Amino acid sequence: MTAKMVVHGACPHDCPDTCAMQVEVEDGRAISVSGDPNHAPTEGFLCTKVTRYLERVYNPGRVLFPMKRVGQKGEGRFQRISWDEALDLIATRFRQIAESSDGPESILPYSYAGTMGVVNGSSMDRRFFHRLGATLLARTICATAGGDAQIYTIGAKIGTDVENFHLAKLIILWGTNTLTSNIHLWPQIKRAVASGARLIGIDPYRNQTLDYCDSVIQLRPGTDAALALALMNVIIAEGLEDRDYIERYTLGFDGLRTRAAEFPPSKAAEICGITEKEILDLAHLYTATRPAAIRVNYGLQRHAGGGSAVRAITCLPAVAGKWRDVGGGILLSTSGAFPLNEAKVQRPDLIKGRPRTINMSRLGEALTEAVPQVRALYVYNSNPGAVAPDQSKVLKGLSREDLFTVVHEQFQTDTADYADVLLPATTQLEHRDVIRPYGHYYLVYNEPAIAPLGEAKPNWEVFRLLAEKMGFEEDCFQDTDEDIIRQALEATDERLEGITLERLKKEGWARLNLPETYAPFAEGGFPTPSGKCEFYSERLAEMGLDPLPCYIPPRESHDTAPELARRFPLQLLSPPAGSFLNSSFSNLASFLRSEKEPTVQLHQQDAQRRGISDGDMVKVWNDRGACQLTAKISDRVIPGVAVAPSIWWNKLSPGCVNVNQTVSQALTDIGAGATFYDNLVEVAKMD
Repeated sequence: MTAKMVVHGACPHDCPDTCAMQVEVEDGRAISVSGDPNHAPTEGFLCTKVTRYLERVYNPGRVLFPMKRVGQKGEGRFQRISWDEALDLIATRFRQIAESSDGPESILPYSYAGTMGVVNGSSMDRRFFHRLGATLLARTICATAGGDAQIYTIGAKIGTDVENFHLAKLIILWGTNTLTSNIHLWPQIKRAVASGARLIGIDPYRNQTLDYCDSVIQLRPGTDAALALALMNVIIAEGLEDRDYIERYTLGFDGLRTRAAEFPPSKAAEICGITEKEILDLAHLYTATRPAAIRVNYGLQRHAGGGSAVRAITCLPAVAGKWRDVGGGILLSTSGAFPLNEAKVQRPDLIKGRPRTINMSRLGEALTEAVPQVRALYVYNSNPGAVAPDQSKVLKGLSREDLFTVVHEQFQTDTADYADVLLPATTQLEHRDVIRPYGHYYLVYNEPAIAPLGEAKPNWEVFRLLAEKMGFEEDCFQDTDEDIIRQALEATDERLEGITLERLKKEGWARLNLPETYAPFAEGGFPTPSGKCEFYSERLAEMGLDPLPCYIPPRESHDTAPELARRFPLQLLSPPAGSFLNSSFSNLASFLRSEKEPTVQLHQQDAQRRGISDGDMVKVWNDRGACQLTAKISDRVIPGVAVAPSIWWNKLSPGCVNVNQTVSQALTDIGAGATFYDNLVEVAKMD
């Protein structure tokens, strides 16, 4: 007689939707994964990636046993060892380095959002490296520019409730491809449109979502702040602002008005490569429509002025009074609404002295130039060999024979090929966790559905075992996964009242204690130092940054770097490929079949100038590096812009490198984030 059960699960991947899953298990084996129909944001369906999650779990390419390197770095040749041997090897090397003249700062952890779990993303790992005295990692590669910009403007990463988007009569999709990277917002949009809402898209690349918009503004890359300031220029000049909301709930309007006056529609149209009419029409539509919601995403902040761009866009709802309405305002992230007890979970009090901080977006520089030298690297929840900027420098650093590298992974990634020790990691179906989303207001619980395959172990357990090997005696290193979840929920904030591990186990998810018709700033209450939406930020002024929203042009463009642009005249964007999620899923057979091959999209004019036809193999390069891609002639890109959907693993790409060969390690204005899209290149047909 077979034994069947359904287990509560949570999608752990770097996506705002954080779906609640139902995992059907028969005789200890997962046989299906589906969306929870009772979880409002999930609405009973999963994306095309997670629908096929069992292909990931039971893939024959899984790393299932600890291994040590037997070949040259980068060759990816290993032999199996025991867990005891692996842990002893790591602990011995870490101890030797910590006791050397360079000290524990020569050890660098490197992780990001391979799992977004509270337990397996940022708990025991932080405790371990804090206690060890390792270098701290600034985790900036994706979201800090926009996230910090919102903190300086509205006080926290909080926004329009996704469950109320259907109430909007105008939805602006600004720099986002909803159908690829936020699919569970789409039913809300469809309901809004069915009720008469207008849908406007703003993006340099006409992605598939924009095909459904009533109109599209296809501006030049990195010019979003100029457009936002021009919209405010029109709104203020024509007296369309919400003066009552501004006077009650904002700070620094006089300065903002002066700044916006510097961007009349004629000037912004020239900067953005659009028409004055597009600016005027959008300003009038936005102010005349209630509720009006803006969904802004992270791509537009991957430029030199990315933080300022998000800050300028975030000011719009306060200027026009759009926060007043349920279903109005702006959404970038909701993660700031969850008052989890991070200090209890991560234990920053274990840090002794003042260890240095290394920015993960400058890993290539850190591995090749840092003083003291990085002598050990521990990688988990990330694949920097494929995803980090300035890839050639990153790979040069990973190739160092004197760099001791540990990689804890589910698959043998590009980074894993350089490991000295490769450890097997569990998938989401094999460990316990709770996920704090950044696209809705529900904590989602994940119960282990199956036993770990092979000898795979979750992140938290490996760091607990390493702490034991290192002789760390603090009680926190005895905590279990359930202990960590309970600690995370230890907060006095009323938003978490009544949310316990027991409730999560029973129900699978729990919404924060917020009204169904949640309008976060309808009557002010911004969690800023002033309690208001801060058009003028004293905190930014103290940092030596512009305290007002401003336009900072791309670091690499025809206007800012004309000499460079003569050699490399195309601005390269690398948005997510539809079948991949960063570098996750991009090694699995069905996903590779869906995506076919690494491509670069060119406008017909740019292709003709270079003698390139559709399907030609081309070289894409600049002074930092080069990659090989297949050309696709497309009317979805504007002249002067090239688009290479990413991220492909190096080992699965022509020439064994990907588009990040061309990306610089330069950082954003706010948040010190990566500037993947400030990237001038040339493209030529290969012989």
